[in-house]
Amino acid sequence: MDSNAVERTIRAIASNRKNALFAGHDDGARNWATCATLIETCKLNKIEPLAYLTGVLTAIAQGHKQRDIEQLLPWKLRAA
Repeated sequence: MDSNAVERTIRAIASNRKNALFAGHDDGARNWATCATLIETCKLNKIEPLAYLTGVLTAIAQGHKQRDIEQLLPWKLRAA
C-alpha cells in the first residue's frame, strides 16, 4: 500500500502546524491562525489567496465601510 498521495495532501497542514510553533506568543499564534484560516478558506472557495488578500486590503485602504465588511468574505466574493 502506498500513502504518497495522502502524505502530499497533508504536507501543507503539517508544515503550517510546525511553523505555528514559532508564533512567539499567544497573540502571534491567534494572528497566524486567522491568516491561515483565511488562506485555506480562499482555497476551499477556489479563490487565489494572494489576489483575495490584495483585493481586501486595497478595499479597506480605500475606505470600505466596516459595517459592510461581510461583503469581503471569500464565499461572498465567489458568488459575485
